[in-house]
Amino acid sequence: MSLIMFWGNGKMETTKVMKYYFYLRRKHMNNSDMTFYDAIRKRGSYRQEFLAEAVPEEVLLRIMEAGCRAPSGYNFQTTSFLVVTNPDLLIKLADIAPSPATNTAPAMIIPLSSKKKSPKTGLSFEIEDYAAAVENILLAITAEGYAAVWMDGAVNLEDRRERINKLLHVPDDRYVRAIIPLGRPEKEVTQRKKKPLEERVKWLR
Repeated sequence: MSLIMFWGNGKMETTKVMKYYFYLRRKHMNNSDMTFYDAIRKRGSYRQEFLAEAVPEEVLLRIMEAGCRAPSGYNFQTTSFLVVTNPDLLIKLADIAPSPATNTAPAMIIPLSSKKKSPKTGLSFEIEDYAAAVENILLAITAEGYAAVWMDGAVNLEDRRERINKLLHVPDDRYVRAIIPLGRPEKEVTQRKKKPLEERVKWLR
């Protein structure tokens, strides 16, 4: 299974990202003045409605590359992704986990994890891999001028994970971690207030 799979025309299509991505990368000129630190400060968990505007595939590819370049324990790269843009599947996902965001999102990213232990240490880092990849994705979404929300808890309620697995034909060796609905926000995106730096950071000089 490749790291990224796109649900587009009603079936799962293994996307050869690099074939198309480097072409887009050569021609892409990012007109945004947003810096890395701007994206960190502007990223917010957007739970409201999205505009009825598709997210271009070249934007999705850049976002997914950001996720795939996240650090990974032992470089096992245990996180993979389903990118859903098929309208019928989006409706069915929203039925499983209804919210203003899922009900209106033009695209959703479904992170998947696989369990893999180091034969030397017995350690497994799929949780850390997944979290690092999602943070990269959220920052990339913000940098591209879109908004999203990381819906992890919603997947754990009732039998939602099993229903999503069945709907998207997730392989037995992987499991759904979250739903990330994304799109152009209808309302302002705000980041919740954070504790002062001095309250959370201690310098040992």
